[in-house]
Amino acid sequence: MMKNILVVFTISLFLFSCKTATKNEEKNTGTAAIEIVETPVLTLGEFDSKASDFVSKEIKVQGIVDHVCKHGGKKILLVTDEGDAHVFSEERFDESLKGSEISLTGIVLEERIDEAYLLKMEEDNIKSHSEGKSNEEQFNNKKKHLQNYRDQMKADGTDHISNYSLQYVSHEIVE
Repeated sequence: MMKNILVVFTISLFLFSCKTATKNEEKNTGTAAIEIVETPVLTLGEFDSKASDFVSKEIKVQGIVDHVCKHGGKKILLVTDEGDAHVFSEERFDESLKGSEISLTGIVLEERIDEAYLLKMEEDNIKSHSEGKSNEEQFNNKKKHLQNYRDQMKADGTDHISNYSLQYVSHEIVE
């Protein structure tokens, strides 16, 4: 008799667990909405003016590789007749990319030049000159360059200048 109760209990337990699994499967058969986000495409002509809207976001641009940095190979200059963009990578770019037209995906980076940045650059310029690492001409050229930034900020009525570039994600050669 105990054996019969145990068998009935086991069968009941099995049927109950199967029924629960079926209910869960029925609940999960609804369609899930998948959101596909397309990467925005900017022309190099509009890159500087629109890049501020995409800081830290992925975009696509297309242009010709004008320069691959010879020192480390981790920078390229992408150009068209309308504009350009500097691209930085963790890995070396292949020198053979020079002259190729590519479609590049990258993350927009912003370098802000403000008064604090300029003061630091001024301090570095003075230190470099006093240590003999730069001559008088280099020292004065750097001072003029920093003053040009200040003049530009004043003329624009802003407290900073933004320089935009791209952190490399991927590229395809355009045929």
